[in-house]
Amino acid sequence: MGKKLLLLKPREVEANLRSLGFHHARTVGSHKQYVREADSTRKRAVVTVDCSKHQFDKYLMKMMIRQSLFTQEEFCSGVMSDPRPTPTPVAEGGKNA
Repeated sequence: MGKKLLLLKPREVEANLRSLGFHHARTVGSHKQYVREADSTRKRAVVTVDCSKHQFDKYLMKMMIRQSLFTQEEFCSGVMSDPRPTPTPVAEGGKNA
């Protein structure tokens, strides 16, 4: 069967959508809509992302995946373990180089 469904945060979902060719179309309240225009392989897709959530539950993840017209693996392919920038390494003596 398939892999376990990853539960993502809104910023991770938005980054994945951008990497899949979606662009931000509009915002209504806390809901953002991302659109991917039709091409030779896929139909036009519109995904609604609720940015007020801290982390999406299984139901919302499945709905966004279904709206995107991508598979679960494709949708979650751009997930990074920690999207924050890495800290600058500290040199010997406790001072930055």
